[in-house]
Amino acid sequence: MPEILKVKPTRMELLKLKRRVKLAERGHKLLKEKQDALIMEFFTIYDEALNLRKELIQKMEEAFEALRKAQVDIGSLRLKEIAIGVNPNKEIEVRTRNVMGVRVPLIEMPEMKRKSGERGYSFIATTSTVDAAAEKFEEVLELAVRLAEVEEALKRLGREIEKTKRRVNALEYIIIPRMKNTIKFIEQHLDEMERENFFRLKRVKALIEARSQG
Repeated sequence: MPEILKVKPTRMELLKLKRRVKLAERGHKLLKEKQDALIMEFFTIYDEALNLRKELIQKMEEAFEALRKAQVDIGSLRLKEIAIGVNPNKEIEVRTRNVMGVRVPLIEMPEMKRKSGERGYSFIATTSTVDAAAEKFEEVLELAVRLAEVEEALKRLGREIEKTKRRVNALEYIIIPRMKNTIKFIEQHLDEMERENFFRLKRVKALIEARSQG
């Protein structure tokens, strides 16, 4: 026997269930639309993440090649001394934005690329190769922050898609079918009761007629 809800098989419950089915079907439709929109948004951001990752890998290769040239130019020890004197980057600010009802990170960062005089090391004591390496790693940092923002958005959207999918499936395969089965059960029960009442009334009527004739 199909699963049904534990309710009294009355006309009142039947009307309530029919209203609940309509609401559930409307909710299912809205959730399905939300799920589809979330999936579209997910793949849009996913493409962006792929492009950013490719660009980041390329920039990292360029940055390490520039670093290698700087090491050859001034030596590893001098390069380490310069690195110690570099000013830290300005802090980034993490906020959130709304994407299809999901709060995803929005990273507001200052310009990562700096002029030679803003980095903190002595311009005289270095060479153009050091400046080139510093510039390349600032580009890497900018891309890494952007990629982190996008990948976190993907994670959150993915979780929301899974949650929405579970709710859609629960309505589609469990809740709505169970309510419809219950409606069918109540309707059959009420029909059976009506038939029993009809035959009972016929018997009573036949008895009354028989007595009146006797």
